[in-house]
Amino acid sequence: MGLPAELLRGGYAGLLRPVLFASHGGDPEAIHEQLIGLLAAIGDTPLLRGILDLVAASSGVATEVAGVRFPNRVGLAAGMDKDGLAARAWASLGFGFAEVGTVTAQAQPGNDRPRVFRLRESHALINRMGFNNHGAGALAQTLAEAGIRRGNGGAGIPIGVSIGKTKLVAVEDAVADYLASLEAVAPHADYVAINVSSPNTPNLRTLQDGGALAGLTAALVARAAELDANPVPIFVKIAPDLSWEQIDEVLASCAAAGIAGLIATNTTLGRDGLAPSDAGLADQAGGLSGAPLTARALEVVRYVAEHTGLPVIGAGGIMTADGAQRMFDAGAALIQLYTGFIYHGPGLIAAINAADTRRYPR
Repeated sequence: MGLPAELLRGGYAGLLRPVLFASHGGDPEAIHEQLIGLLAAIGDTPLLRGILDLVAASSGVATEVAGVRFPNRVGLAAGMDKDGLAARAWASLGFGFAEVGTVTAQAQPGNDRPRVFRLRESHALINRMGFNNHGAGALAQTLAEAGIRRGNGGAGIPIGVSIGKTKLVAVEDAVADYLASLEAVAPHADYVAINVSSPNTPNLRTLQDGGALAGLTAALVARAAELDANPVPIFVKIAPDLSWEQIDEVLASCAAAGIAGLIATNTTLGRDGLAPSDAGLADQAGGLSGAPLTARALEVVRYVAEHTGLPVIGAGGIMTADGAQRMFDAGAALIQLYTGFIYHGPGLIAAINAADTRRYPR
């Protein structure tokens, strides 16, 4: 067990975050790359992992979802560790699982820089990364070299893999593209998430439409069953900007295909809830994450949980332990952090785990 949540939170806010946010001239993407490099080095070094455990690790309430055992209910969202370089470090920060990626079948550079913008007073980010990654095959090799295979606990926690569409592949050829990624990563993933909801790849969100999603999910579920008699669970990640009717179509397609669960939500194209001092960044293209998404993400999670028997992973705007508990109360079986982790560090993970343990003592 690491330090108490209050001490972790104070140390991060008062010491580490100011240094991080000021480094590299304040460039959020350069800071991100530096952090992943540092965590990759820690993950590769047992002694350093042990030290990080003593400082930041926390335990919460274990649960089983889609046949996967999670040591606690707080996960890392996709986008933070795109190429799985730090996969062995996330457990030492208190996470109960980590979703790496999003990766695509072909390596790609993503959109032009700058493509990440920090909205400090809003506790938010805007990003238009565009699935920059080294490719699904490279991720599979990275996880293999780290000794991480499906179900073996090589990272200390379950590892999910998010897969998306290669930008240069036409939407009508998306199924084959996703299948190639699935085949590459399935041996190393405790679950696979289909990302059809990023706003930063042209036309990607059209794959959430009922007919397109039905074909894609059916093909992926069928191929997973061919790859393994005990198929890897497949989740679908949806946008917060869908109407209730569109969500109903998604849920129907997922249920018919045998999808294992939903991840709700991704970033939003909306710009509501920004602080006045951040208004100048509102016109930046990309998806908004963080505190302005809190209410809508919770609303979508509640709707999805009420309209399907499939498990839901709640993501979007989780910035406090109370916010996480509201997600659980709305029906989320698990939650994921991204922007909340950037702003509040491992203290947020520890606080959520502590609150969860108080509610459901072992």
